[in-house]
Amino acid sequence: MEVLHPRCAGLDVHKESVVACIRIHGPDNTTERVVETFGTTTTELERLAEFLSKHEVTHVAMEATGSYWKPVWTVLMPEFELILANAAYVKNVPGRKTDVNDAMWLGDLLAHGLIRGSFVPEADIQDLRALTRTRKQFTRELASQVQRIDKVLVTANIKLSSVLSDIMGASGRAILDALVAGETDPHNLLKLVDRRVRTPHPQIVEALRGRLNNCQRFLISQHLQQIDSLSRALAAIDAEVGERLEPFQKAVENLSTMPGISEVSAAVIISDDRS
Repeated sequence: MEVLHPRCAGLDVHKESVVACIRIHGPDNTTERVVETFGTTTTELERLAEFLSKHEVTHVAMEATGSYWKPVWTVLMPEFELILANAAYVKNVPGRKTDVNDAMWLGDLLAHGLIRGSFVPEADIQDLRALTRTRKQFTRELASQVQRIDKVLVTANIKLSSVLSDIMGASGRAILDALVAGETDPHNLLKLVDRRVRTPHPQIVEALRGRLNNCQRFLISQHLQQIDSLSRALAAIDAEVGERLEPFQKAVENLSTMPGISEVSAAVIISDDRS
């Protein structure tokens, strides 16, 4: 079989180690292999890069194992042609049991051009993707905190979510703060409800007539603190996303012409569409 890359290497990447197997195809059709194991600290990865350069390696392949491959990729990217192999397409040879053999197998496949590389987006897209995915995670956590508050209220027989569509809206938040402060009179709590709320006042008063103990007040206060913290974090992420979208402003403008597509939604589409 034709050798496309006479000087290449396969890397078997783990959390604490990287096994490198360099494959050198000689002019007389002989194959020489050089194997060495490295740690995963930045110093060790730089030593790996020097090791590969010393043997004049041009192409390097590694498997997409969790997130462990990412720092390896970052260190090696400026100097080598890198290929990220999807484990689903890289078949194991029967009887291969050691990490050395894994690295050797990748090197053999790479030498003959038999690895279909996975797409690795550019650094700016990776950053944008990390931001939008973190934002999604924080949004879920915020919603979870709101649900926990509602659960505490239900336990105290305060049916705030039955009379307000959003218990974290202006009216709901004012009532929650008052409950944490010790207010128990539903008529006083009613005064905090915005006049635009259409739910009849007697229904609101009955919904707010509950039995909230000190432990439940404490729990609500803790959930509110978490919500405030998450809200600040989301605002900071949105600002960062806005700055990083500037190079993609034309795409954002085009996407924003579609109904329901906000700037954040556009960021998600831009980052995940390059996968």
